Amino acid sequence: MKRFIRSTVVHLVLLILTILCLVFFFLLLINATKDKTELLGDFSLIPGTHASHNLKSVLTYGDIPLLYGILNSMIVAAGSAFAAVYSSVFAAYGLYMYHFKLRNIYFAVVMMFLVMPLQVCTLGFLRQMEKIGLEDHLMALILPSLASPAVVFFLYSYLKSVLPKSYIESARIDGAGEIRIFNRIVLPLLRPAMAVQAIFSFVASWNNYFIPSLVIDTRRKMTLPVLIAMMRNADFIKKDMGKTYMMICISIFPVILVYLLLSRQIIEGVMQGASWNNK
Repeated sequence: MKRFIRSTVVHLVLLILTILCLVFFFLLLINATKDKTELLGDFSLIPGTHASHNLKSVLTYGDIPLLYGILNSMIVAAGSAFAAVYSSVFAAYGLYMYHFKLRNIYFAVVMMFLVMPLQVCTLGFLRQMEKIGLEDHLMALILPSLASPAVVFFLYSYLKSVLPKSYIESARIDGAGEIRIFNRIVLPLLRPAMAVQAIFSFVASWNNYFIPSLVIDTRRKMTLPVLIAMMRNADFIKKDMGKTYMMICISIFPVILVYLLLSRQIIEGVMQGASWNNK
């Protein structure tokens, strides 16, 4: 009986949390179907009749190049996720497996930058991008992801929990080279962690407004968060927020698609990692 009550309470709490997470997304979809009059009127959960009108207005809005914004955000987010995960895998494995001079100092530097606010480095970053000729360029939004202390720390902690050093030493005794060990043992174990960090890095870059608003000046190079802010300011004056809600809805779907694509990798990687741990 106690087990049944405990299970019921757990499922009830999870159901409540799920509803709380989805209710705001549902309200966003509802508001995206309404026009100015309906949004200024009484609150209602009934969808409006202006979804197609809002979508057409967003796609044909002259001052806001939405399609360019989606393409730019996809390039920046995908490039940042790849750069963050690719560089951090090697850094985390090197910190975990190899003992070298200044190793502890290097790890302390990683932890220091992990807690440092982004705004502290902004002025120096902008000057550096200007010196190397990357101002108003999408590459300026991707390159900083090569140094991702949060991803390095997460992968390092994950390696400590799933990869005993005896596996690597046994593979070396059997004659396997470092590259083969990394590709055949380390990467399969790191697959779920890499997928998780790829999702987090993609979402963080996709939603980033602060740095793109400072670096990018050309409208056709702007990312979606910057374009959404511009549209919101324009439509807020006219008190017509339907187009803004529709644009936010459009910006959410690529993130959901990326999660659905990588969630399978997370499950497969976890199962593979469990099989390794049972050996």
